[in-house]
Order: sequence, then structure tokens, then C-alpha cells
Amino acid sequence: MTASIVASTARAPLVWSQSAEAPFSIHRPTQAQPLVYASPHSGRLYPKDMMAASALDADAIRRSEDALVDELIGAATGHGATVIAASYARAYIDVNREPYELDASMFEDELPDFARGRSARVAAGLGSIARIVAEGQEIYARKLTFAEARERIETVHRPYHAALDQLLTEATADFGLAILIDWHSMPAAAARTLGQSGDIAGAGACDLVLGDRFGAACAPQITALVQAEFESMGYRVARNAPYAGGYTTEFYGRPQVKRHALQVEINRSLYLNEATLESHDGFARLKTDLERVFAALSALVRERKI
Repeated sequence: MTASIVASTARAPLVWSQSAEAPFSIHRPTQAQPLVYASPHSGRLYPKDMMAASALDADAIRRSEDALVDELIGAATGHGATVIAASYARAYIDVNREPYELDASMFEDELPDFARGRSARVAAGLGSIARIVAEGQEIYARKLTFAEARERIETVHRPYHAALDQLLTEATADFGLAILIDWHSMPAAAARTLGQSGDIAGAGACDLVLGDRFGAACAPQITALVQAEFESMGYRVARNAPYAGGYTTEFYGRPQVKRHALQVEINRSLYLNEATLESHDGFARLKTDLERVFAALSALVRERKI
């Protein structure tokens, strides 16, 4: 499989892929700034070999998608950001995990030592190749082989991160810094639990969670700016709980060398019907509100406040 950089194009809601497809798309602004926005979990390509091994139907297996997040952030190119979006479904290969963060119980053959994931994510069934989707449903009807895992990692995960790293390297070379915002969505049920936990003021569900690895991955003024912009529009924002930032935020966030990474989790109920994965009236409002955040981040770097 060859990774490609393509212009922004409309994509079908879901593609059952029989042949190799580009693992990501990149959309560049006319006037670039040191901003890179990523959507790692909105991919809608489900290879036929995966579906043949699956115990779930199409509707069930899509529950883990961060559906439409790539479309929500598409307008960021108008505010100086380069946007990279994964093409393949996270259920096929999760690019927000270490590449060989695998669950040995999923495989019929012995895994090499370097591929024996022992993280909490693997224990929860959410390694780089997930064992479950939402509500704990097992994805596969059979054991996989290590060769299948390696194929997914080497043809999707590695090219995606090679491209992402290159974008951040380019930004640093051109501007002296890079800011990565990793955009995600969270189930409404998780947002309700957080809202009831007392971690944020007021009542009701949380709208957004900002994860900066408790300050280790991002300069505090970036996180504070994003939080202030959302709160000024009436959104309820939490930090680092229950999402402090995944592999991407942890791996790329190096404020000491002016490479910053922030994860943003959006409550899915704000913009779509979780049962159908179709957008509702809130999609247009959220997309407009996100442009205010994009504009604020653009101003931050343009005015050299970071």
C-alpha cells in the first residue's frame, strides 16, 4: 500500500474496501501556520477480510468510530491548519495506539515479545487491533494471525505516523514550533458519567474533554485558550479525565522542544444520532463554533503568544 497526500474530496459514509487504499488524506491550507489537526478515528474503510472474520454486523462494528469528526474539522484549513485524517476504521487498526500494542489472546500463533502489549488499553480490549467495540461486544469470530496484524500495522499505522511526524517536522522547520490538535469524539454515556462525577461545575453532561497529559504534552496557554474559547460559547469542559490523551498526544507532545500536542474529545450527542451515526441539527452549530476555536489558535501563533 502506498500512502498518498490528496486534496479534500467528499467521501461516502462507509466503504467496504476490497483492495488497498491510501491510509490517510492530508488537506493543506493556502497559507500555512504551525498547526496540524488530526482525526485518527473517523476512518470509514472496512476491508473485506476484516469483515469476513467479524462476528458483528456493519452497524455494530461502527460503534467505535469517531464518526464525522474529519468533517467537523475540515474548515480548519481556512485558518492555517494542515489536516490529516485516517482512512481506515479504528476497529481495523487504531493509529492512536503504539503500533504493536497487541492482545495475545486474540491470536492463534505466538506473538513475538515486542508485540505482547501489557497496557491497560490492551487489558480493556482496546489495543492497536481492538478486541471489542462499544458495550463490550467481541469483534472477531475467530483468532487472528500475527501476519494479519503486521500487515495492518505496516501498511496503515506506520505510514500514517510517518506522515504526521513529517508534518510536525515541517512546521517546526518553518515556524520554530508545531501545535498538534488530535480530534476525537466520545460516547454520550461517558460524557454523562463525567458530568455526574463532580469533576466539572454545574449539572448535566460534559461537552468536551481536553487531554494534555496533565500538562506534560502541551504548553498551558494552549490548553487554557481552547478551554476558554469553548466555555465562552457555553460548552462544559473538563481536563484530563477520563481522557488525558492517548498514544499520539503522549508520543508527540514535547513542549520543551516546542512541539505541543493536545487531545480534544467531543460529546457525540452534540452533533449526531449515536444509533444511526447520522448528523443532526447540532452538527452545523458545532462546526461553526469550532471555527471560532480554529481562529483563536491561529491568532495565538500569528501573534507569537506561544
